[in-house]
Amino acid sequence: MLSKERKKLFYSLILLVLLFTNNEVFAQTTTVEQDAKFEQLLNEKRRVNASLTVNDRWKIQIFTGNNENSRKELITFKRENKDFDATIVFHTPVYKVWVGNYKTRIEAERNLKELKAKYPNAFLIKPNK
Repeated sequence: MLSKERKKLFYSLILLVLLFTNNEVFAQTTTVEQDAKFEQLLNEKRRVNASLTVNDRWKIQIFTGNNENSRKELITFKRENKDFDATIVFHTPVYKVWVGNYKTRIEAERNLKELKAKYPNAFLIKPNK
């Protein structure tokens, strides 16, 4: 007959063997499903960040207002003007819709003249200068 300590050791050993062998049986697999819109949003964010990092560029501000109205204005603008780069920028307490990323003032003024027909309050800006 086995002593009490040997029985404890024996049962502990059996328990350990069961734990390690059953680990595969109870292993969990995790599958991550990524929404396709996430990649789209990430690419858009990268594009916007790339256009905002250049601080010596001219922009045209076409709208100033709250978050909701700025988003609506941006969506409308992008739908009607696919050739223009546009984004929303937040400067406390308002949101601004900026268009373009122009190297020269002359280039920006040409586009400003075109945009003034639809956005009479549009004006040129040079951020961080």
